[in-house]
Amino acid sequence: MSTDDLPLVTTGGCGDGCGCGAEHDEAYLECGLDPVLAELLAAAGLDPIEVEDIATVAIQEDLAGGVDVTTVATISEEAVATGDFTAREAGVVAGLRVAEAVLSVVCTDEFEVERHVEDGDRVEAGQRLLSVTTRTQDLLTAERSALNLLCRLSGIATATRAWADALEGTKAKVRDTRKTTPGLRALEKFAVRAGGGVNHRMSLSDAALVKDNHVVAAGGVAEAFKAVRESFPDVPIEVEVDTLHQLREVVEAGADLILLDNFTPDECAEAVGIVAGRALLEASGRLTLATARAYADTGVDFLAVGALTHSSPILDIGLDLREAE
Repeated sequence: MSTDDLPLVTTGGCGDGCGCGAEHDEAYLECGLDPVLAELLAAAGLDPIEVEDIATVAIQEDLAGGVDVTTVATISEEAVATGDFTAREAGVVAGLRVAEAVLSVVCTDEFEVERHVEDGDRVEAGQRLLSVTTRTQDLLTAERSALNLLCRLSGIATATRAWADALEGTKAKVRDTRKTTPGLRALEKFAVRAGGGVNHRMSLSDAALVKDNHVVAAGGVAEAFKAVRESFPDVPIEVEVDTLHQLREVVEAGADLILLDNFTPDECAEAVGIVAGRALLEASGRLTLATARAYADTGVDFLAVGALTHSSPILDIGLDLREAE
C-alpha cells in the first residue's frame, strides 16, 4: 500500500480516565487511550479497553512497582527523541496500534506518531513501520513491552500469511484454534486475521465443539450432537469425527460443521463427496505447509492450524532511536 495516505498524528498523554476533554460517542472510547487510537483498535475488531489493560499489565510487569533505573539515570527528563520501529526481517506486520497503546500508557506527554505501514502489510528487512516522537525516557521505558507484543503478533501474521498463500486459488481458509496465550487471545486471533486467516470460536460459549471426550461421555457422536442441540438450540455446533461412519451419523443428525480429525487427503475428498454441501468441513491434524494444498484441493472449507498461535516464531522488529527533527 502507499504510505502517502497514512497520517502524521498526535496522540497519547491522556492518562487514566481519558482527561483530554474530548467527547466520546461510543462507550468503548471511555478508556485512557486517545480517542482516535481507540477508534482504530475498534475498527480492527479489538476492544480498546482490553488492549489498554494488556498494555498496562505489560508495563507494570516490566517496572515491577519501580522505575526504569537505567533510563532515569542516563537520560534527562527534558530529552526528546524519535524512535523508529523497524523490521529486521521480511514478514507481515500486525499489532502496530497495540504498540501505540503501550506508548499511550507510558507517555506522560502527547506523542507524535508517523504511520508508515498498516497491519496486514508485507514488509521488508530495514523498512520503517512506525515512528514515534516523544520524551526519550518514555520511549525507552515502553520499548520492550511494545516490541514484545508487536513482534509476537507480527510473527503470527507472518506464519498465517504463508498458509493463506499456500491455499490461494482454493475455497479453503486457514483457521486458528483456542491454543492461544492466556490473556492474549483477542490479540493473537486479530493477528491471524491480519495474516489472511479466519478465526474459529473465540470462547467456549459462542459455539460448541463436540470432541472425542464428549462423545465418550455422551455414549456416541450422534448422541453428543443431539444433547448439545437440545440444550443450546441457537448455538452453532461443530462435531469432531474420526471415521467416515461417524461422519455419516453426524451429517444425518444435522451438524453445521464437521471436523475431520487426522483424515488423509483422500479421506477428506471422500468426506466432501459424502457430505455433498450439507455441512462445512474442516481438516485437522497431520497438516503442514507442504501438505496444505493437497488438503485444500479436496474441497474442504477450512484447515485448522493450532500452530499459528502456539508455535509461530516472532518477527524480528527493533526500535532505532534518533534525534527528533
